[in-house]
Amino acid sequence: MSRSEIQHRADFSAIRYAQCWEDSRLLSGALLPAGRHCLSIGSAGDNSFALLADGAASVTAVEMNAAQVACIELRRAAYLTLDHAEFLQLLGSRPSQERVKLYRACREKMPADALAFWDSMPEAIANGIGSAGKFERYFALFRNWILPLAHSRRRVHALLEPRFREDRIGFYNEVWDNHRWRWIFQAFFSRTVMGALGRDPEFFKYV
Repeated sequence: MSRSEIQHRADFSAIRYAQCWEDSRLLSGALLPAGRHCLSIGSAGDNSFALLADGAASVTAVEMNAAQVACIELRRAAYLTLDHAEFLQLLGSRPSQERVKLYRACREKMPADALAFWDSMPEAIANGIGSAGKFERYFALFRNWILPLAHSRRRVHALLEPRFREDRIGFYNEVWDNHRWRWIFQAFFSRTVMGALGRDPEFFKYV
């Protein structure tokens, strides 16, 4: 089988996206998957499984990166093996010292290629599989080192407080959206920086 053009120019040996960052509710709202046969980009698998959860008759996930396929296979095994609280622990969305144990419980439902991949990544499992991608490390860099240059932890917590829609808009416009925030955001999420630290410069060739 011939390789895609991008496979000759970018590295596809590692996890690029340990999570899907699109809003699956918008995806399902647009596609109305119930009873339909859906085609989905695999990535980490979240959107594909969301389509199934929303009633798709079948989902065919397409993915050229073997590391991303391993992410999908581990999620599939986790959905079949773990309860919701355990799944969130394995993902890293909840604190846990049991992630290696939870991974081991999933192993018997995983194919050999995915097992070989994840067995070689004990640190990623211990830290939560949802933080194992390049894009997630890019966001972590922003969260831990860049965001504090614009806003204090107290202000970040204030941003996340429950508010009515009009109050959220007012807080953002009057408190959050200052000159320093705009400059930092535009610089860090520029094509150049995102291409180097979060994705790959080659991904922007046709964008």
